[in-house]
Amino acid sequence: MRKSIATVSVSGTLTEKLEAVAAAGFDGVEIFENDLLACPLPPEEIRARAAGLGLGIDLYQPFRDFESVTPDVLARNLRRAEHKFRVMRRLGADLLLVCSNVSPGVVGDDELAAEQLRLLADRAAEHGIRIAYEALAWGRHVNEYLHAWRVVRMADHPNLGTCLDSFHILSRGSDPIGIEAIPGEKIFFLQLADAPLLAMDVLQWSRHHRCFPGQGNFDVAGLVRHALNAGYTGPLSLEVFNDHFRQAVTGRTARDGMRSLLALEGELERAAHPSVPTGFAFAELSGPGPLRGVLAALGFARTGTHPTKPVELWSQGGARLLLNEGPPGTDPALVAIGLDSPHPGGAVKHAESLLSPVLPRERAPEDAPLDAVAAPDGTEIFFCDDGWLADFGGPGAPVAGEVTRIDHVALTQPPHYFDEAELFYRSVLGLSPQESLDLPDPYGLLRSKAMSAPDGSVRMVVNVAQVGAGHHPWQHVALACEDVVAVARRLRARQPGLLLPIPGNYYDDLEARHEIDPELRELGVLYDRDGDGEFLHLYTVTVGRVFFEFVQRIGGYQGYGAGNAPIRLAVQHVSPARGA
Repeated sequence: MRKSIATVSVSGTLTEKLEAVAAAGFDGVEIFENDLLACPLPPEEIRARAAGLGLGIDLYQPFRDFESVTPDVLARNLRRAEHKFRVMRRLGADLLLVCSNVSPGVVGDDELAAEQLRLLADRAAEHGIRIAYEALAWGRHVNEYLHAWRVVRMADHPNLGTCLDSFHILSRGSDPIGIEAIPGEKIFFLQLADAPLLAMDVLQWSRHHRCFPGQGNFDVAGLVRHALNAGYTGPLSLEVFNDHFRQAVTGRTARDGMRSLLALEGELERAAHPSVPTGFAFAELSGPGPLRGVLAALGFARTGTHPTKPVELWSQGGARLLLNEGPPGTDPALVAIGLDSPHPGGAVKHAESLLSPVLPRERAPEDAPLDAVAAPDGTEIFFCDDGWLADFGGPGAPVAGEVTRIDHVALTQPPHYFDEAELFYRSVLGLSPQESLDLPDPYGLLRSKAMSAPDGSVRMVVNVAQVGAGHHPWQHVALACEDVVAVARRLRARQPGLLLPIPGNYYDDLEARHEIDPELRELGVLYDRDGDGEFLHLYTVTVGRVFFEFVQRIGGYQGYGAGNAPIRLAVQHVSPARGA
């Protein structure tokens, strides 16, 4: 289907927006009026620039507070409309978005609204222009999409149809099944936006917290499916008001918007996702100097060295970690994740189809053919079968120890990439998101969202640190084990300074809420439980940017001990990092 985006959805000047939108592969744009008014170029030149970039101007918007008004106001509104029509002809746009009236003095009279919209459509027709009437979720009288359709139907004019907006429909909890009662030819335009579920005024929700489909909690695909069933054949157009998007790099946001529409198309086609991973092949860390001793203390053993690259393989149980030299003078960091994939080639092609190109890599002829794409924070994501182990002499004999596998990895994103990261892991890897959490940090907040494969074999946690005492891009690798208490005993006996010290006040409160083994306090083991099971975990101190976590899941526990995260954050701020 034709893909479009409103210029308000990305940052920059109008010309910068057009260039970024075209580069992302869109077919058209909605010109938001403020972008045109602030542009020094005349409408004719904007039209020429868009055409030169291969973009159509699919919609001009918005025209506000027109219908259900007194005769004197109507006269003024028609004068405004005539000016808009002349501007649109210069732009080469033939569809105008008219929002339902929000003025305090508007009359609640559908017949009057229909009569005045019919008059507007008559005037528009003289200029070869059509009118798309949209119900704003906060409209004074018309705030439901089926109400807007009733008014359009009453007006009965060929140049008047309706515009459906997923945010305005879904934010009110309206059932989109009613879309199928609207003739497809009378749905003149379809605007798409997702949003997180927030308990707030709908106008503020709309103006600041919309996001691209797949980044929020709305069933945007279901709504689009209803529109297609009704016979809609126009563009799928993104209209997103978001404070972070307005500050982000224009081209990056435009590409993310296109990725959301491509993923949406795949969902509409109900295509099987070709790249849902089945486990962690490895986590790759740079800066081996300070990490070698830490891994040895944690029970890992070096089991191989790459023949052509300065990379070592460290193993324990089913967990494998790679250590590479990394750039000189940089702190240890988590730089890549290898995912077990049943079809690595198909996974790579799927990632490329969603605008995640394969990263260039130096590869010797004898090296395993591994391909990687970049996650939004720059972490390399590899799609693997067992062939990669041949670079290190094969799987070798298993290294016995408490660790059984990698349970999850947590990556701290740059501030404006949280929504992009969710869409990446959701669409490119097929992971399902859990609820977004805001966790208190002594100097701000940590925004966190966990994402996982259906069977829990791969878990990723995406974080954004919003702190006032400097940015702490901490990353961590969580290692699953059968007995966290045994791990803690061993490490406390042999490496007492390696584990993060947990305050006694935490255990005083914990013991008031749960009956726990007193040894947890002595060992620094944290505890959580839910209706499905229990969770034991402990942390190491930070090494550069990285720390490790040991986790033990008991019963059906699927969480991450989020209630303990504020304790961990507070202690990390005051505990010196190794190798920093």
